[in-house]
Amino acid sequence: MPNRLADAASPYLLQHAENPVDWWPWGPEALEEARRLDRPILLSIGYAACHWCHVMAHESFESAETAAVMNAHFVNIKVDREERPDIDGIYMQAVQAMTGHGGWPMTMFLAPDGAPFFGGTYFPPQDRHGMPSFRRVLESVAAAWTSRRDEVIASAASVREMYAQEARLAPGGSVSAGDLHDAFRGIVRMREPQFEGLGRAPKFPHCMALDFCLRHWARSHEPLALEIAHRTFLAMIRGGIYDQVGGGLHRYSTDAQWLVPHFEKMLYDNALLVRLGAHLWQATGDAEVRRATERTIGWVMREMTAPDGGWYSSLDADSEREEGKFYVWTRDEFRRIVGVDADVCERAWGVTTGGNCEGNNILHVADPAFAAGQGPTLERAARALYDTRAKRVWPARDEKVVASWNGLMLRALAESARVFRAPEYFTDVEQAGVFLWNSLVRDGRVLRSWMRGRATIAGFLEDYAALGLGYIGLYQATFDRPWLDRARALSDAMVRWFWDEDAGVFYDTPTDGEALITRPRDIADNATPAGSSLAAELQMFMAEYFGDTAARGRAERVLAAASPAIARMPVMLGHLLGAADMSVHGAVQVAITGSGTDALERVTHAQYLPSLVIAGGNGREVSDLPLYAGRLGDEATAYVCRGYACELPARSAEALASQLRGVARLRE
Repeated sequence: MPNRLADAASPYLLQHAENPVDWWPWGPEALEEARRLDRPILLSIGYAACHWCHVMAHESFESAETAAVMNAHFVNIKVDREERPDIDGIYMQAVQAMTGHGGWPMTMFLAPDGAPFFGGTYFPPQDRHGMPSFRRVLESVAAAWTSRRDEVIASAASVREMYAQEARLAPGGSVSAGDLHDAFRGIVRMREPQFEGLGRAPKFPHCMALDFCLRHWARSHEPLALEIAHRTFLAMIRGGIYDQVGGGLHRYSTDAQWLVPHFEKMLYDNALLVRLGAHLWQATGDAEVRRATERTIGWVMREMTAPDGGWYSSLDADSEREEGKFYVWTRDEFRRIVGVDADVCERAWGVTTGGNCEGNNILHVADPAFAAGQGPTLERAARALYDTRAKRVWPARDEKVVASWNGLMLRALAESARVFRAPEYFTDVEQAGVFLWNSLVRDGRVLRSWMRGRATIAGFLEDYAALGLGYIGLYQATFDRPWLDRARALSDAMVRWFWDEDAGVFYDTPTDGEALITRPRDIADNATPAGSSLAAELQMFMAEYFGDTAARGRAERVLAAASPAIARMPVMLGHLLGAADMSVHGAVQVAITGSGTDALERVTHAQYLPSLVIAGGNGREVSDLPLYAGRLGDEATAYVCRGYACELPARSAEALASQLRGVARLRE
């Protein structure tokens, strides 16, 4: 019989709806049940595309014997981390403090009031590799709750104190250019030069930190900064972490060579990759960068786009209960499909009889110099492989439309439409912009996610901020004023519900949100940008577009509160460093007015300009923007400014290009 998860909207929760476990969704009813029975809570957190979540479900949650122990001793709560990033963040902090690492599935044991006292991630069904079996963990925790309650309460109290200490703001000063330079040097120290990337295996894309490296290069023209961003991007898109057949980035690489990924594909990873790719192409003109970026966009449009607009969350790592089965090839199968091109494609993609993954082949660019000259052949082979792969059992798709992730993709595709001047992208992003506003914004409030017409969970800080930045991207790509006004409306709502004026911080949950064991406020990026850094950047844009000094003040207070962490963990603050760059060095402001401005727009869009604030139009649609004070006219003209101090009016593409080439550089 289905359990209490049967009516959930979340695909992840529905995956567990027929477990013999008496699962509860998170909510006051479950917490009250724990208090009524005087039982600890077993909190299990994961997401639909997570391979090890599936493994633990098959091994333990589908086992009648294990479920009987869970049901006898615990109130069992299942949470989709993508629906509730607040709960996930709170308890991820606890499990990392307890064990020194985190991940999913996350397995936490809580007192009935929600205070955690023990936890871990994946537990196997039998003792192995130094890990206790899940049954043994369950029985030990149940015994401790019954016979050593004082130890349990003491452990919970220590975690409460950790939350209290985190809530106390460390003193910080304003971020300086020196801080940004030190942050870049910290990133350099994390570089792994043999195979590229930041840190050793497992390797994550860290696109936000790479984007900051690109900003640093544009400001200082330090070659190493561009080298790190460019070479790491190429290493990823040539590796097995990138789907050479269908496009798109897998979650992360399990090895140092970017070869063997965890095979789930997440919308947010690809949004961040696309935006970085568009910026890198502007900076380098590298055709390989553009090709991979556009192939990723093609995958998003083909496989991840909802019929009415917006984008789905993820593709599973598994198909037929086997991770990666959908993506790998035997040599015989590969040769049969590719046919006369097999010898060329084997050399380019590293296909061998023995394979590189349990007898199968994960395609990767094994010989970049050779592959560079085989473009048409590889494209033809990729189409044949894709057609064959499409007949396999597909990985499950999580069709939640998550507000913040869609904001990231909206911004990435809008910037790509602007940079690559691709008409088909404009149609898709404008349709998505309308859909997201109509489906996820109600009565001025953002909802977290939409699934087949259902949207009930209140949005978090990251949802307001990422959507707001997405609408700014749409405005910059189209110059249609309603998009900018929507960004402003979301910014105003974000300040109302998440800003604490006394503390000078944005919280991740709204003032009228559910009371949890602590009110989360995370400054560090995880797989997605931190809500605080997104919010600070959105506030900076409000200051630049509308002359909003209060918004600038809020952004600078957020950055100041985070400043003590910049030198300590720059790789985990990549997006915040971008907002800090905008605060320290100022935006690059470009105001275009008059008629027949297409040539001026093309020149601007072709340049890599960090912290670009661009506007276009005439008359009432721009007359209230400070950038246009005294600058409206009929002749096509561009004004290039820093801090509202402008170069001479540029009325030709050549004059504008000359001004833009130096405007991002650090002032002497």
